Amino acid sequence: MTNASSSTEKRHTQQQPWLLTLWTILVYAFLYLPIATLIFISFNDSAILSLPFKGFTVNWYEMAFGDRSLRLSLWNSLQVAAMATLLAIGFGLLAAFAIYRYQFFGKTSFRIALNLPILLPGVVTGVAMLAYFSSLGLELSLWTVILGHAVFGLPVALGPILTRLSQFPRGLEEAAYDLGAKPAQVFRGVIFPYIRSAIVSGALLAFTLSFDEVVVTIFLTGRDNTLPMEIWGRLRTDITPEIAAVATLVLIASTGIVLLSQWVVGRDEG
Repeated sequence: MTNASSSTEKRHTQQQPWLLTLWTILVYAFLYLPIATLIFISFNDSAILSLPFKGFTVNWYEMAFGDRSLRLSLWNSLQVAAMATLLAIGFGLLAAFAIYRYQFFGKTSFRIALNLPILLPGVVTGVAMLAYFSSLGLELSLWTVILGHAVFGLPVALGPILTRLSQFPRGLEEAAYDLGAKPAQVFRGVIFPYIRSAIVSGALLAFTLSFDEVVVTIFLTGRDNTLPMEIWGRLRTDITPEIAAVATLVLIASTGIVLLSQWVVGRDEG
């Protein structure tokens, strides 16, 4: 009886890796087959965004690089993402140090509130910001987009910085003060080198999030389009493989930035 039970358990154990492998393949196929199809179509020699594949061409990429509207919207996206990232990192640093160093009433609520913009649905965040900016009398422009992106980029920047600060050995800071260093010198020479990788990682993630954002941008944009908004507008009127080519380039750039952020963190932790 015991031998039979052991044999059954052994067969069950041997079957599990196959089931797990099959399930993993299905999950990854569900997630990434649409992306792979998009990349595949971007090289399709067809006037419309569809299959079957009629022939290989890079003309759609050439058209994308030569499109003035796409270049202008790309420049707008880069400006918005850069400014929003700077604001998010600046406020993220201040918030991280406040949470790390001080005990104050409502500290937990304060930390939760900082993460709300990224946790709430984009529609809710966009409508709330639109109503707020309208009450202030601000005209919708790239600046309102920058402010909006900075708000939901803040928790993305805050996370890595706060995590890194929590690992900081306070003895190094105390030793620097004992040697006569001033607060600014302690930050530049002791604290900043320790949290630098977290700042870079948070900045890269906030930049990627801002560059790809559509939902919040819809509510806050004025006459100047960002790249995702330009793509969104064209999808409603003229769907060509040029859009697939642009989306593929954005995908490659975003993936590269995310991988770079992970490499920066891994290098310092290693």
